[in-house]
Amino acid sequence: MVGIIKISLFLSNTLKRNNMKLNIKSSLFLGIILTVVMGSCKKDNVSLENNFPDVPVTVTNKIGTFTAPTVSTSYAAGGNISIVLSIPAESGRSFKEITRVAAGTAYGSVNVTTGLYRTGAIAASGTTFTFTTTLAEYYTKTGLTPILPAATGTATSLLARNFYFMITLDNGQVIVPTYVRVYVDK
Repeated sequence: MVGIIKISLFLSNTLKRNNMKLNIKSSLFLGIILTVVMGSCKKDNVSLENNFPDVPVTVTNKIGTFTAPTVSTSYAAGGNISIVLSIPAESGRSFKEITRVAAGTAYGSVNVTTGLYRTGAIAASGTTFTFTTTLAEYYTKTGLTPILPAATGTATSLLARNFYFMITLDNGQVIVPTYVRVYVDK
């Protein structure tokens, strides 16, 4: 890189001594050379592919997909939250454990070891796993102010934080599927 800069400075000084026509041609030539040299540099971790896991994880009790799979709960039903995660039986894999559960706003929230929604792994087996919690536990663990049901109307809101799961399969493969949103109804 330093060599390229020295060459361009040398050429630049040389061009100053020549006429304008030669200066333009030399500048274009220098630009082409720099483009070729910089384009040939090795680039690490460049990929145009999505990083989909070999084994897809789906939320089987979703009520819809509003940027992500969404499950529902209601105050009238006691505020129980249930998220059913499933992998295809034909994949030949099964759940070993739910390694981490986080309630956050970004995928990075499940990649840390502190501040998790559930500390410690949750044992799992088979191709279906049901994660359960409550609105009361959610508000206690996140420290957020509870969403109270409106006096009129039906809809309340989506929870401010999403649930992120880090899943370990029986072969040791670790998967972080898409996050899950929770809709809170009256």
